[in-house]
Amino acid sequence: MALLLAGGMLLTACGNGGMDGTAADKRSGARPPQGSTGGAQPAPDSASSAPDGAAEKGGADEKGGADGSGDEEKPGIAPPDYLSTFALDVDTASYGYARRTLGEGRLPGPADVRPEEFVNSFRQGYEQPEGNGFSVTVDGARIDSGSGGGSSDGDGGEKEKATGGGGDRATPRSAAGWSLLRVGLATKAGPPKSERPPASLTFVVDISGSMAETGRLDLVRKSLTILTGELRDDDSVSLVTFSDEAETRLPMTRVKGNRNTIRDAVEEMRPAQSTNVEAGITLGYEESVKGHRKGVNNRVVLLSDALANTGDTKADSILEKIDTARREYGITLFGVGVGSDYGDAFMERLTNRGDGNTTYVGDEEQARKVFVDQLPAHLELRARDAKAQVEFDRGTVKQFRLIGYENRKVADEDFRDDSVDGGEVGPGHTVTALYAVRLREGASGNVANATVRWLDPKTRKAHEQSGSVGTGALDGGLWDGASDRLQVAAVAAYFADTLRGGDLPGTPALGELASRARKLADDTEDLSVRKLATAIGEANRLKGGAGPDDGEETGEGEIG
Repeated sequence: MALLLAGGMLLTACGNGGMDGTAADKRSGARPPQGSTGGAQPAPDSASSAPDGAAEKGGADEKGGADGSGDEEKPGIAPPDYLSTFALDVDTASYGYARRTLGEGRLPGPADVRPEEFVNSFRQGYEQPEGNGFSVTVDGARIDSGSGGGSSDGDGGEKEKATGGGGDRATPRSAAGWSLLRVGLATKAGPPKSERPPASLTFVVDISGSMAETGRLDLVRKSLTILTGELRDDDSVSLVTFSDEAETRLPMTRVKGNRNTIRDAVEEMRPAQSTNVEAGITLGYEESVKGHRKGVNNRVVLLSDALANTGDTKADSILEKIDTARREYGITLFGVGVGSDYGDAFMERLTNRGDGNTTYVGDEEQARKVFVDQLPAHLELRARDAKAQVEFDRGTVKQFRLIGYENRKVADEDFRDDSVDGGEVGPGHTVTALYAVRLREGASGNVANATVRWLDPKTRKAHEQSGSVGTGALDGGLWDGASDRLQVAAVAAYFADTLRGGDLPGTPALGELASRARKLADDTEDLSVRKLATAIGEANRLKGGAGPDDGEETGEGEIG
């Protein structure tokens, strides 16, 4: 009896550590170990009935019963979990910084690679909603057809060696039986500049010693000068700088008649000593509250390399200190990363807690893209506390795995708890979540239902929108039948997973990924996809690969 009870407790503990559904929400501050990629979430019978090694992590069913059936709940054993819940994320800084690092001849650290930010850096062409909510698009393709990753026989567990074009690569799992499922969410594009609501912006600028690196503070000055030129007369700006201490350089000032005053304050910034992010953000929010205007977009814009070394250096506790201002005044935080050495994870954590998003600026071209082309999406909000929940059909799905979003997970039961923090999304944003899904043999019917829930930024009223996908939509091969944009998303996800040492089913070698990206760039005539191909080629060379990338232009200096 004692042994049975101990076994039940062990299985319950395993269930609570599953990839999807029971992870703590963002408020807990919990996150997986750096570089962790997680494992596939098995369906209830995938462990005990699959001696081929299909079960992930632990070698036993993490959610179902001891007999693997999952059809009957047993005392002390968590019920099967077919839900995946996460906060939406529109950040792209991880990809921008990875490109900068590769362009300098270095591989990014695995902990700095977040696949969702790689994927969300590319247009997907989803249909836009008619109103101010979301459209939901769910589709996919088989990844075991011409994927180039692993053998086509067996279900996994065998490690193979792939050489040529991508260096040595271990392929932990073949692609047999696996599909890639895409959940796409999109908001309506913003109005023309003349019609958008006014903005009240507080720039918080890092002028610490590390910002003295050649071109770093210069790029910040250029970025703010570009932004000042894009603002309307009825917008307002304040400027706070910080090193070891924080200083208000410009109180909240209406843009009309003061553009030269704003530019002068920006030009006068010079690098100083230490990096006290805490002091800068605290003073920045104080200034934002002082200059708060009802009915406008109130935002703090942090420009920094996020290498905090003075004061409080923990993101959660920094944001706790200004929590009242954030909640009562609706002030959101937009993080703009700069520098070849960049505290990417720290900046992302700050903006997650600050109801905002991050991007990375590597040169003037990219600064112009952020502060001109994408300005409305960074200043306005279409949705607050937005979350997504995907419910997989137990009759058709054997295993699933969310690619990325590890530190955006929300407990399944908190999906409709609107007090639980979600993500903030602006106009014209798209959010893509990719899943590796293993269908049951001969399965037919519904595969998954995806629902997005969000709060109206003004009324705080909750809304939901859903979409679904069936097995018929996954019949085509990823590389020989799927849309160009789905293939771009797949290349970005595989690239990110390779950089952080992951083990997605059917991962092509880097040389093959670069070739696919180049072809997609030709087909789509998309410069951003061309730059993706260049980045993959750089990674391939750094890993000792050869073959398809030989002779390809390096694109040195291209960061945008």
